[in-house]
Amino acid sequence: MFSMKQVKLCILVFFISFISSGQAQIKIDAEVRPRFEYRHGFKTLFPNDADPAAFVSQRTRLNAAYKKEKLNFYLSMQDVRVWGDVPQLNSADKNGFSVHQAWGELLFNSSISLKLGRQEILYDDQRIMGSVAWAQQARSHDAALIRYNKEKFKLDLGFAFNQDGESLTETILTTSNTYKSLQYVRLFHDWEYFSSSILFINNGLQFIDLDNDGNNETRYSQTIGTHLIYTKEKLGFVSNLFYQFGNDVSNNNLNAYLLSLEGSYEIEKNLKLSIGGELQSGNDDGTPIDGDNNAFTPLYGTNHKFNGLMDYFYVGNHINNVGLIDVYAKANIKLKPKSTINIGVHNFMAAADMPGDESKQLGTEVDLVYSYDFQRDINIKAGYSHLFASDGMEILKNNTDGNTNNWGWIMVTIKPTLFTTDQ
Repeated sequence: MFSMKQVKLCILVFFISFISSGQAQIKIDAEVRPRFEYRHGFKTLFPNDADPAAFVSQRTRLNAAYKKEKLNFYLSMQDVRVWGDVPQLNSADKNGFSVHQAWGELLFNSSISLKLGRQEILYDDQRIMGSVAWAQQARSHDAALIRYNKEKFKLDLGFAFNQDGESLTETILTTSNTYKSLQYVRLFHDWEYFSSSILFINNGLQFIDLDNDGNNETRYSQTIGTHLIYTKEKLGFVSNLFYQFGNDVSNNNLNAYLLSLEGSYEIEKNLKLSIGGELQSGNDDGTPIDGDNNAFTPLYGTNHKFNGLMDYFYVGNHINNVGLIDVYAKANIKLKPKSTINIGVHNFMAAADMPGDESKQLGTEVDLVYSYDFQRDINIKAGYSHLFASDGMEILKNNTDGNTNNWGWIMVTIKPTLFTTDQ
């Protein structure tokens, strides 16, 4: 965290350096993104004798990009807060600025580079690795990335190794919400109407035995798969095919998969329809049995984009459970040059057997999102979602109260460019 005095000094130093840097390309921009939410059954079924939640959260960012000869540099500082969590007459800010991204990229030639530091890592439709931009804090990694990019072929090699801090002995990571070690390779090729990527991830999670330090170890799972896109004229298809194996952090043997296919057609210039389905494997009765785990985990993806906007699945929940079958239809409607409406309807089912042989039907969700570009740097979005829960969802969420479950929100994104040398 940084004090405001440190932030101002940092900005001044960078600005002076940028101005005096000759032929460098410089861009300084900012973002203010307040979002009001009304939650009455968001992420889980709404209980009896409870009041709905309502609040305004806000993300504020200051970004600086620098490009010159064989160097790209990027710094993104952010503050994330809920309106009211700091008193009006505060003597010190509760939150402070944090570093969301801070990386440098060394350009060895026109094709090969090395990117080092805290950075967002996102590929394809962000199903497995994404920036989670919907979350005010978003996601970034401390990583090293070797990149090869030539014409229509790309190759990325990524490496990360996490610690609690500097130490003289041991390499035990006690933070539970991140990986201990990560290595991945991603290949991409683009053709005229078709593109394909292959992603392999070696994901190491820290296991800590509270009774025996000698058993502490990093346990690795592997994820491999492909993202396929076909687009020709008004017709498009997108597919994800992934398989997970190795061991989870509890040392269960992993044998899990994700399969998805979506087709879209642009009926006319202002109307695009899509239908699709996704299957993520799961465990019978919602738990690994006899050392085997058949539940797929979408790792570090932007899960809010998938399986309904109310985040009932895979957004800090539904891990190692009964899996999911999501069959959906979507419509994208352009009302005017600056306005769009997105409509989505999802039907959810369990992929594995439910506890007690209950029905696999989980429910149906309807999502509506309206977007309006007020001007170049200002966008306004509003959304409403409603979940019609089935008996299976009540079993899954351990709530049979039968209340209405809905969620509404409105968000304003202001992203001005403060300074640039680009012409």
